Amino acid sequence: MSIPTPRRLRLRQRLMFGKAIALGPGKADLLRQIAACGSISKAARQMGMSYRRAWLLVETMNQCFQSPLVDTSAGGKGGGGALLTPLGEQVLRHYQRIQQLAEAAVADELAALEALLADQPPSDPH
Repeated sequence: MSIPTPRRLRLRQRLMFGKAIALGPGKADLLRQIAACGSISKAARQMGMSYRRAWLLVETMNQCFQSPLVDTSAGGKGGGGALLTPLGEQVLRHYQRIQQLAEAAVADELAALEALLADQPPSDPH
């Protein structure tokens, strides 16, 4: 049995709602971290982003859907927190499934493109 070679190309899906990115890989990662940490600030630290950036991403997601994906409670003496709402959990599941289906659908084409790649990616992608 051969071990599959790791992919060198990654498919990254962004779901646009008007001009806003309703959900994409970074926002999905943030939702997963919030679910794991129970806090936007802890999730942001885990991801190496500022609290303000994380808060703005959550705010955009919450505005894009029928009701909030993340529910927050104010900080203070007892500390605040954040959790995914049932809708947030549902949206994250759907996004993850879209990713799986998309990757499976384009696997052959990705493999063909990977065979055409240079030996190393560029050091400066710009």
